[in-house]
Amino acid sequence: MTLLTRINALLDATTTPLVASAHCDLPCGVYDPAQAKIEAQSVKACMEKYNASSDEDFKVRATFIKEERADLVKHHLWVLWTDYFKVDHLKAYPNLHDLFWMATKSAGEAKKTNDVNVADRLLSEIDAIAELFWATKK
Repeated sequence: MTLLTRINALLDATTTPLVASAHCDLPCGVYDPAQAKIEAQSVKACMEKYNASSDEDFKVRATFIKEERADLVKHHLWVLWTDYFKVDHLKAYPNLHDLFWMATKSAGEAKKTNDVNVADRLLSEIDAIAELFWATKK
Protein backbone atom coordinates (compact mmCIF):
# COMPACT_ATOMS: atom_id res chain seq x y z
CA MET A 1 0.00 0.00 0.00
CA THR A 2 1.47 3.35 -1.03
CA LEU A 3 1.81 6.24 1.36
CA LEU A 4 -0.83 8.21 -0.57
CA THR A 5 -3.29 5.32 -0.34
CA ARG A 6 -2.68 5.10 3.44
CA ILE A 7 -3.20 8.83 3.88
CA ASN A 8 -6.45 8.71 1.88
CA ALA A 9 -7.68 5.72 3.89
CA LEU A 10 -6.89 7.54 7.14
CA LEU A 11 -8.69 10.68 5.96
CA ASP A 12 -11.71 8.63 4.85
CA ALA A 13 -11.87 6.97 8.27
CA THR A 14 -11.46 10.12 10.33
CA THR A 15 -13.28 12.90 8.49
CA THR A 16 -16.88 13.56 7.56
CA PRO A 17 -17.40 14.30 3.88
CA LEU A 18 -18.84 17.69 3.03
CA VAL A 19 -22.18 17.77 1.29
CA ALA A 20 -22.57 20.23 -1.55
CA SER A 21 -25.90 21.14 -3.02
CA ALA A 22 -27.17 23.31 -5.84
CA HIS A 23 -30.54 23.73 -7.50
CA CYS A 24 -28.96 22.93 -10.86
CA ASP A 25 -26.45 20.35 -12.08
CA LEU A 26 -23.50 22.70 -11.62
CA PRO A 27 -23.10 25.78 -9.48
CA CYS A 28 -24.99 28.66 -11.03
CA GLY A 29 -23.27 30.72 -13.63
CA VAL A 30 -22.96 28.11 -16.37
CA TYR A 31 -26.49 28.46 -17.72
CA ASP A 32 -27.66 31.49 -19.66
CA PRO A 33 -30.39 31.95 -22.29
CA ALA A 34 -28.06 34.41 -24.03
CA GLN A 35 -26.43 31.45 -25.78
CA ALA A 36 -29.73 30.55 -27.45
CA LYS A 37 -30.40 34.18 -28.28
CA ILE A 38 -27.04 34.69 -29.99
CA GLU A 39 -27.68 31.66 -32.18
CA ALA A 40 -31.23 32.87 -32.95
CA GLN A 41 -29.83 36.26 -33.98
CA SER A 42 -27.51 34.39 -36.35
CA VAL A 43 -30.51 32.52 -37.77
CA LYS A 44 -32.23 35.83 -38.46
CA ALA A 45 -29.09 37.35 -40.01
CA CYS A 46 -28.71 34.35 -42.33
CA MET A 47 -32.34 34.72 -43.41
CA GLU A 48 -31.85 38.41 -44.12
CA LYS A 49 -28.67 37.79 -46.10
CA TYR A 50 -30.33 34.95 -48.01
CA ASN A 51 -33.29 37.16 -48.92
CA ALA A 52 -31.00 40.02 -50.04
CA SER A 53 -28.81 37.88 -52.28
CA SER A 54 -29.21 36.70 -55.86
CA ASP A 55 -26.12 34.45 -55.68
CA GLU A 56 -27.34 30.85 -55.58
CA ASP A 57 -24.07 29.52 -54.09
CA PHE A 58 -24.27 32.13 -51.34
CA LYS A 59 -27.90 31.18 -50.65
CA VAL A 60 -26.94 27.52 -50.24
CA ARG A 61 -24.24 28.46 -47.72
CA ALA A 62 -26.58 30.82 -45.86
CA THR A 63 -29.18 28.05 -45.63
CA PHE A 64 -26.62 25.55 -44.34
CA ILE A 65 -25.36 27.96 -41.66
CA LYS A 66 -28.92 28.95 -40.69
CA GLU A 67 -29.87 25.30 -40.16
CA GLU A 68 -26.77 24.69 -38.00
CA ARG A 69 -27.53 27.76 -35.89
CA ALA A 70 -31.18 26.72 -35.48
CA ASP A 71 -30.03 23.33 -34.19
CA LEU A 72 -27.78 25.13 -31.71
CA VAL A 73 -30.74 27.24 -30.55
CA LYS A 74 -32.63 24.03 -29.83
CA HIS A 75 -29.63 22.55 -28.04
CA HIS A 76 -29.17 25.57 -25.77
CA LEU A 77 -32.90 25.72 -25.00
CA TRP A 78 -33.03 22.00 -24.19
CA VAL A 79 -30.08 22.33 -21.82
CA LEU A 80 -31.85 25.15 -19.97
CA TRP A 81 -35.15 23.28 -19.97
CA THR A 82 -33.80 19.93 -18.82
CA ASP A 83 -30.80 20.85 -16.67
CA TYR A 84 -31.48 24.26 -15.16
CA PHE A 85 -35.21 24.54 -14.58
CA LYS A 86 -36.63 22.36 -11.80
CA VAL A 87 -40.06 21.39 -10.46
CA ASP A 88 -40.17 24.43 -8.17
CA HIS A 89 -39.71 26.69 -11.17
CA LEU A 90 -42.59 25.01 -12.98
CA LYS A 91 -44.81 25.51 -9.94
CA ALA A 92 -43.94 29.21 -9.89
CA TYR A 93 -44.21 29.59 -13.68
CA PRO A 94 -46.80 27.10 -15.01
CA ASN A 95 -46.31 28.30 -18.61
CA LEU A 96 -42.63 27.30 -18.57
CA HIS A 97 -43.06 24.08 -20.54
CA ASP A 98 -45.24 25.79 -23.14
CA LEU A 99 -42.64 28.54 -23.62
CA PHE A 100 -39.89 26.02 -24.25
CA TRP A 101 -42.07 23.87 -26.47
CA MET A 102 -43.06 26.83 -28.63
CA ALA A 103 -39.49 28.16 -28.85
CA THR A 104 -38.04 24.81 -29.88
CA LYS A 105 -40.82 24.40 -32.44
CA SER A 106 -40.02 27.88 -33.80
CA ALA A 107 -36.33 26.94 -34.05
CA GLY A 108 -37.36 23.88 -36.03
CA GLU A 109 -39.59 25.98 -38.26
CA ALA A 110 -36.70 28.41 -38.85
CA LYS A 111 -34.75 25.56 -40.41
CA LYS A 112 -37.45 25.20 -43.08
CA THR A 113 -37.95 28.81 -44.08
CA ASN A 114 -36.25 32.12 -44.73
CA ASP A 115 -39.18 34.10 -43.34
CA VAL A 116 -37.67 36.66 -40.98
CA ASN A 117 -40.99 36.77 -39.08
CA VAL A 118 -40.27 33.24 -37.85
CA ALA A 119 -36.87 34.38 -36.55
CA ASP A 120 -38.46 37.39 -34.87
CA ARG A 121 -41.00 35.10 -33.17
CA LEU A 122 -38.18 32.80 -32.02
CA LEU A 123 -36.27 35.75 -30.56
CA SER A 124 -39.39 36.91 -28.75
CA GLU A 125 -39.94 33.44 -27.29
CA ILE A 126 -36.33 33.28 -26.12
CA ASP A 127 -36.78 36.70 -24.49
CA ALA A 128 -39.81 35.36 -22.59
CA ILE A 129 -37.77 32.37 -21.39
CA ALA A 130 -34.92 34.68 -20.40
CA GLU A 131 -37.30 36.79 -18.33
CA LEU A 132 -38.33 33.73 -16.31
CA PHE A 133 -34.75 32.52 -16.12
CA TRP A 134 -33.54 35.78 -14.58
CA ALA A 135 -36.52 35.85 -12.22
CA THR A 136 -35.35 32.50 -10.82
CA LYS A 137 -31.78 33.76 -10.35
CA LYS A 138 -32.76 36.31 -7.69
